[in-house]
Amino acid sequence: MKFLDLAKVYIRSGGGGGGCVSFRREKFIEYGGPDGGDGGNGGSVWAEAVDGLNTLIDFRYQQHFFAKNGQPGMGRQRTGKDGDDIVLRVPVGTEILDEDEETVIADLTEVGQRVQLARGGNGGFGNLHFKSSTNQAPRRANPGQEGVERTLWLRLKLIADVGLLGLPNAGKSTFLAATSNARPKIADYPFTTLHPNLGVVGVDNVEFVIADIPGLIAGAHEGRGIGDRFLGHVERCSVLLHLVDGTSPAIAEDYRTIITELEAYGGHLADKPRITALNKIDALDDDERAAARAELEQASGGPVLEMSGVSRAGVTEVLRALRAGIHQDRLRHAPVREEESWRP
Repeated sequence: MKFLDLAKVYIRSGGGGGGCVSFRREKFIEYGGPDGGDGGNGGSVWAEAVDGLNTLIDFRYQQHFFAKNGQPGMGRQRTGKDGDDIVLRVPVGTEILDEDEETVIADLTEVGQRVQLARGGNGGFGNLHFKSSTNQAPRRANPGQEGVERTLWLRLKLIADVGLLGLPNAGKSTFLAATSNARPKIADYPFTTLHPNLGVVGVDNVEFVIADIPGLIAGAHEGRGIGDRFLGHVERCSVLLHLVDGTSPAIAEDYRTIITELEAYGGHLADKPRITALNKIDALDDDERAAARAELEQASGGPVLEMSGVSRAGVTEVLRALRAGIHQDRLRHAPVREEESWRP
């Protein structure tokens, strides 16, 4: 299934049915009068987050969603049928934006969450509604209310606990394949990963989700390479894992390149808890490993873990550090509970 995280849709709610002008005329039956029914309401357009979807590919082949109009009222006090609603089923983590691609209308982060995007028009009143003691034969009825037409953008941000960051060929996909059942494409050339991948990782009987996004290069915020359009998928992560290639001749420069792109992207992404790991240590001897770690520690100003996705050396320690970071983030965002007063 092809991955798609941005889609444009055109929606329109149904218009209400018009009211009916009708009079009761039956032979041998007295007390005739107005009996025109009201029109039915138009259908609304909804969006609902459902389980089992992880892409917006369905909205590439269908972009127009029009709800049904309400039926007009009829004689003998019959109300028109309401129009059927339309539900846009989207993956969990989908943001719904206005046409300007900036105004957030809704953020669907839980399964079953629904939001009304366009309300159907009300049905018009029939002439029976206008009957009164001073107007016993009204010849007027209201037309139905028109539907609402909108152009919206759907933007998917994957729900994951950990986000992988690094330059192309830093070993992100290899790490994901070594720690989960995910099988991303792995090759010895840059930009092997063209779309985000998710993997479920377990350590010490605790499972969490890791998101692997395409690698960043210098100038990604200006559109170079694949750009930073996939960084939105790690905005919701609790902790970031920054992998640095230990075989690179410029380790400190590689580290600063990613940090610069995070700061340029904004959205407090650079302020998220981050774990730095020196990758591909299986290709280094002891002296080269020590020198590379010292250079990375000086550039990052914090502790650095060592690991290898190929030999799996140090992978468990990295996973435990990620688990601890996730736990701390959940404690920070946990609602504060008021202490219950003591009762005898």
